[in-house]
Amino acid sequence: MHTLVVTAANVADIAKTAELLHGKETQVHADAGYTGVEKRPEIVALSRLIDWQIAAKRGAIKALAEGAQKDALKAVEKAKAAVRAFVEHPFHIVKNLFRHRKTRYRGLAKNGHHLHTLFALANVVIGTRRITA
Repeated sequence: MHTLVVTAANVADIAKTAELLHGKETQVHADAGYTGVEKRPEIVALSRLIDWQIAAKRGAIKALAEGAQKDALKAVEKAKAAVRAFVEHPFHIVKNLFRHRKTRYRGLAKNGHHLHTLFALANVVIGTRRITA
């Protein structure tokens, strides 16, 4: 994990997408909550060619009639999900290994510092697992 942005609960994830990009990515994988991100003004202003791999909304897949087209779309979505699952590993460590499931609101700054520390430690855990493996 290289970037962490802490916001209030009423701020949508898609609103902070530009802040999460480090500048060298050519492909970005995200869930269905990021649908339409490539059209946002702050992303268009970056004027970089990024291949956005956004998950399809579940309702759009269910609405398709059974057949080859639906099967092909499901296969593509499964491939996208496999990449996103790899990215979710630091969250697994923070929530399950460090048991950070609930947080008490102490202000965005303090909660942000706490999360930065937890995710930095998660990176250390991931790094040590790769060394010993």
